[in-house]
Amino acid sequence: MRSTNYTLTAAKLNAARGQEKPYKLTDGGGLFVRVSTAGTRTWCYGYVAPSGKRSEITFGQFPEVAIKAARDLHFAARQLLAAGVDPSAAKKAEREEKRRAALADDGLFKTFSEKWLTEQLGDATAPYQRKMRSLLERFVWPSIGRTPLPDVKPYQILEIIEGRDLKEIPGTAEKVRALVQQIFDHAIRTLRVEKGANPAAAMTGVIKVPASKHHRHLNETELGTFWRAIAAQVDGVAHPSTIAAARIIALGLCRKNEALRSEWTEFDLEKGIWNIPAERTKMRKPHRVFLSRQAVAILEAQYKLTGGGKWAFTTSSKLAVPISSATMNFFFKRLSDVPTDFTPHGLRGTGATILREHGFRRDVVELLLAHTEKGVAGAYHHHELVEERRGALQFYADLIEKLAAGANVSVLRPRRAKTAA
Repeated sequence: MRSTNYTLTAAKLNAARGQEKPYKLTDGGGLFVRVSTAGTRTWCYGYVAPSGKRSEITFGQFPEVAIKAARDLHFAARQLLAAGVDPSAAKKAEREEKRRAALADDGLFKTFSEKWLTEQLGDATAPYQRKMRSLLERFVWPSIGRTPLPDVKPYQILEIIEGRDLKEIPGTAEKVRALVQQIFDHAIRTLRVEKGANPAAAMTGVIKVPASKHHRHLNETELGTFWRAIAAQVDGVAHPSTIAAARIIALGLCRKNEALRSEWTEFDLEKGIWNIPAERTKMRKPHRVFLSRQAVAILEAQYKLTGGGKWAFTTSSKLAVPISSATMNFFFKRLSDVPTDFTPHGLRGTGATILREHGFRRDVVELLLAHTEKGVAGAYHHHELVEERRGALQFYADLIEKLAAGANVSVLRPRRAKTAA
């Protein structure tokens, strides 16, 4: 093949500007740059195809496609011509092959499940999304990731959930099975798989999951001991922010990370309100905590300590990071005379149980816990029960003080209007 004497330079191409009509800058051997009226410079190769017709193929725009790259593409096209192949037809065939390959990949379990993670779990919390992806990466994709969706069989799901990696952890095995079932349910809804052909659904009940253990909660006597144990840490090794956060978790019946990652902008201490944003709640809905007098006093003292920063609870001298979950867990393990299996989350069950025992309505307690009603009730009940919630948390704070003092408890419930329970 005869070599080509190319003539274009970077300086000449950079100087090219759009004119009233498009024009060409010839490089050599049929390779040229077409300059549009807007000044776009496109590499083109004009040639006579094996059929005898004049044809043209483009290689991209300058400077994205540099001079050397364009000439290499030109040389490859000339080689195809020398072999009797039309470069333009070859490019179209290659593009079609890539399209078909993409369509084929789209039907593979791994590709489809990755899209499912993005599209169906887009509004879930980041930790939950990472957890679901991790289950797929560790247990599912290595086995059936490259298998077309319709070709996945129940025995393959059985091999996964009864395999060596999941054999000793039945709870996780069942989570994996249920996750795969959800993905196939979506594949059925989007007509990728025939109705009724869910291989994971066929394995329902195969894994016997032990009954779940609920978080340990405290009775009233133990709650008084717990509160005194926290007070004993004031002059100990625990940081004041850690102590304050533990107290707010208890008094607000909130989840641990809702408190630990709280920002000062969320609090209105004058009104006694804490607004937890949706992105930090389990149910992905804003939650309002009506702070007791005791909780407000704790937060006012805490503001003097960390009010110069973003985070309400931080042990950093630069106020740069919130308290970690591990720090709070370790703090609970260190408390004297408190059950060793008691965790921060157990404070929610403790408060809910005690409030119910003292006659507070179930729906009031559920709202305090930021639980969401399901079914028809959830669709129509949008009440806030503000005064009852505020009264319940104030009652609970007063009760804790009495219990911590070791006195005979005779805390009076706030009165409320008669309402059907």
